[in-house]
Amino acid sequence: MKIRRYSQRQNFSTLSEINITPLLDLAFVLLIIFIITTPLLENSTTLSIPSSGAANAAVDPSKVQTVSIDRTETIKFNNEPIDAATLTAKLAEVKTANPEVAVVIRPDRELPVQKLIALMDAVQRAGIMKVGIATKAETD
Repeated sequence: MKIRRYSQRQNFSTLSEINITPLLDLAFVLLIIFIITTPLLENSTTLSIPSSGAANAAVDPSKVQTVSIDRTETIKFNNEPIDAATLTAKLAEVKTANPEVAVVIRPDRELPVQKLIALMDAVQRAGIMKVGIATKAETD
């Protein structure tokens, strides 16, 4: 007995066209999503810095050094004037003497942000990781 195999090759036809409608739908949906979300990402928001009613943790004053900078870019290290070049060296000396040292930066309100960042970079180059920026509470 012979088994016959009937092939249905005549029913297969080659696709001469690719249906791109679903691909275009997806592209348009993604385009609309990006058009809607891009303006939302670019808007800057005004920040309201939170305040705390909790008492600050007790800090040993001997481990805290103060660096202040005013609007004329005069830098003071523990209320003694110092130039930016020797500030990093002085902070490095303090760091070697006391590895747990913390630095509080007191910037002027009108100081450009770039000058504050440069001061923070000097503290980081000295290897001090405990850094704070002094602010005052606003009164209503």
